[in-house]
Amino acid sequence: MAHQFKNDLAGFKADLEGIAIEENPALVKQKSRDFFWYSPVLKRQLDHVTADLIVTPKDEAEVVRIMKAAFAHDVPITARGGGTGNYGQAMPLSGGAVLNLAELNKVKSITPGSVVAETGAIVAQIDKETRAHSQQELRMHPSTANTASIGGFVAGGSGGVGSIRWGGLRNLGNVIRLRVVTAEAEPRTLDLTGWDLHKAVHAYGTNGVITEVEMPLTAAYDWVDVLVGFDDWMTAVRYADELAHADGLLLKEIAPIAAPVPHDYFLRHQKFIRREQSVVVLMVAPQSMDAFLAFTQRAKGEVLIRYDQASPADLKGLPPAFELCWNHTTLRALRVDPSITYLQTLYSPPDHIEKIETMTRIFGDEVPGHLEFNRFDGRIAASGLSLVRFTTEARLEEIIRIHEDHGCPIFNPHRYTLEEGGMKQTDEIQLAFKKEVDPKGLLNPGKMIAWEDPNYDYRSQKTYLFPGLQQAS
Repeated sequence: MAHQFKNDLAGFKADLEGIAIEENPALVKQKSRDFFWYSPVLKRQLDHVTADLIVTPKDEAEVVRIMKAAFAHDVPITARGGGTGNYGQAMPLSGGAVLNLAELNKVKSITPGSVVAETGAIVAQIDKETRAHSQQELRMHPSTANTASIGGFVAGGSGGVGSIRWGGLRNLGNVIRLRVVTAEAEPRTLDLTGWDLHKAVHAYGTNGVITEVEMPLTAAYDWVDVLVGFDDWMTAVRYADELAHADGLLLKEIAPIAAPVPHDYFLRHQKFIRREQSVVVLMVAPQSMDAFLAFTQRAKGEVLIRYDQASPADLKGLPPAFELCWNHTTLRALRVDPSITYLQTLYSPPDHIEKIETMTRIFGDEVPGHLEFNRFDGRIAASGLSLVRFTTEARLEEIIRIHEDHGCPIFNPHRYTLEEGGMKQTDEIQLAFKKEVDPKGLLNPGKMIAWEDPNYDYRSQKTYLFPGLQQAS
């Protein structure tokens, strides 16, 4: 299926008169990159990658024009939102054009229970507008909410802050509708709903360019950011698990992080944390605070700071709690120690606590614990975003193998293809849709192995975070 691109840039540009094009090599390289460098493996593989130019449409009509020109002149297209992804999703492996969707940034409508926004709308801006309109907010958002676009979150993300209540983007109902533009001689705009959404959710823009997103909303609260400390890691983990199971308490974020990570890497919070303390980072609804504090007191947790009662001096310069969680934990560690990387692990119930304890015993401080509690198919589970004190690629592979040998599947952030990372399973339905909407394979080439390699066996029995559509048909 792999296609050799002619990449006729002169003809492509000639067809796009009036649309913003950037060819300055430094700016093109900057917009050709995401946060792939979290992985030393991807940094080695992708550091040289750059597009030939950046094209920035103002609206969907211009996206259609760009895709028509790309097809006519055989130019590969890599769609880009805020560029906050971590797996090289937005890296243009075949050069060509990066389609910068930042100008498609309007919130188009807000109704009870849903919002329609253009693909480049920043997640935090959507929440700001839905709160002002009707005291509603998105169900979940990445830790990069202040810079991530909603289209990029849907195309490259899996869940985030709010997943303790709502599960992940893989769960039916957490995306309502996607509007995508195809890569054909005469591009079409398609509205995907129901199971069809899985053709484009977490597909890295390989199955159409997302131009509009409809997402569900939930009630917005003045969430209280709280850090709770424990002198023992597994005590912190068990507390977090019990809190996640406390049905009467409303929380948006539950993230235990093992010592010495919080003290050593959360520099602005360092004065609140002892080095030997493991910390649980929490967002609690204000109406749940009294019950939450009673629960925490019984568990012998030490409330290190609660933002609603902190002094202005203490709050000055403090990032929100969600910017200590998810991959912001890794980012803060990397700023202090550039040799740090991370892994994504599923600790599935009912024995998730035992699995975490086993991995902690095997690896200790080589793989400091960082967990995100969430709902996985209706049950409380823990996802590991453990830090790794990186030494060699061989040792990294060994750490991955040991996890999997103990029944802890790894969604590998050191791979840039959909399938190898274990995030998205390709199947006949996905491939047929790709063939229909992108017959030349112009969209983000190199990211879907099943398209590039006709001999690839995608019927793997491994655990995929986003299972194939075959299961739904």
